[in-house]
Amino acid sequence: MPNSAAAMSKTGMVTKIHTRIRADPFSAHYELVGKELGRGKFAVVKKCIEKATGKQYAAKFQRKRRKGADCRMDILNEIAVLELAKANPYVVALHEVYETSTEIILVLECAAGGEIFDQCVADNDEAFTEKDVMRLARQILSGVAFLHRNNVVHLDLKPQNILLTSARPLGDIRIVDFGLSRRMDSITEVREILGTPEYVAPEILNYEPISTATDMWSIGVLTYVMLTGESPFLGDDKQVTFLNISQVNVDYSPDTFDGISSLAVDFIKSLLVKNPRKRATAEECLSHPWLNPHPHPHPHRHARSASSLDEPETSQSESEPDSPVPSPDLDDLIGSYLTCPGQGELKAGRDAFSFGEPPFPARPEIQQEVIC
Repeated sequence: MPNSAAAMSKTGMVTKIHTRIRADPFSAHYELVGKELGRGKFAVVKKCIEKATGKQYAAKFQRKRRKGADCRMDILNEIAVLELAKANPYVVALHEVYETSTEIILVLECAAGGEIFDQCVADNDEAFTEKDVMRLARQILSGVAFLHRNNVVHLDLKPQNILLTSARPLGDIRIVDFGLSRRMDSITEVREILGTPEYVAPEILNYEPISTATDMWSIGVLTYVMLTGESPFLGDDKQVTFLNISQVNVDYSPDTFDGISSLAVDFIKSLLVKNPRKRATAEECLSHPWLNPHPHPHPHRHARSASSLDEPETSQSESEPDSPVPSPDLDDLIGSYLTCPGQGELKAGRDAFSFGEPPFPARPEIQQEVIC
């Protein structure tokens, strides 16, 4: 495909890309190895070896037609966001793209450490320490700050979509699965019901405009889960979950945060704020005392700079995508391409609910837009 300037659809999806989409056989250049890394309704991820170099990658096979509709543009949107973020070390790298009559194949760097969810629910000896969470949170925020400076929102930040370059020793993070991501501008409002219910912001449920603040709410939930192993808003059913989110019912009790610093709790409180305008931004979070105990002399830290982190980053860079392309049947999606069934659960549970119906039936103005 020839290079062209990016163009945006009315829903915030980038419709033109720079990457050349290859039509020659994928199998001529790559050999699939091992078992599937993950499978969803419209996508499957497999480990592969590039024949010319012997390097390991992850191949994400995505169907172009879903539920009878042509969803090629959804995949191009994901490619466009990966292109935009290629300069950031904390976003999964896109290597190549292939297309067949029925699929588009994204070849991405491959993660060795799996998803951070595994350690969120691990036993005490293997679970993250607060120091671990501080380090990983800085990296997540650095990646998200880069996206936000480029007017991109991820819209599905959760432990299953944050992968590690290595688990032992603890490596660096890679943000994956940009199937729901959108490009924002100062003119067009984007309103969609997207995401994983436990992590979505109140404005999603209320069908209000999406912004970079929408991601920041999810980071607040993500940090809560990483520190406590509990899902702050998950209820016995989806209506309770949505009510908890709408009312910002969060347990900050000492029992829940036993052994966790008050600064960490303050950090989460700065994000789990119902009014999006009052939530901390990614840049502000990077300057929060919890993550920045020795403030930099300059008020704004450069999110891409490794020197902005307290610890040196490892050189290994292995990561890959995760759940399949967006669908309103969220509970049918793979949380991450490295999810292992029966591996553990958050104390309040981990299953995503479906947005198959509006979250608050009493509010008829909430109209679900079907996402391919």
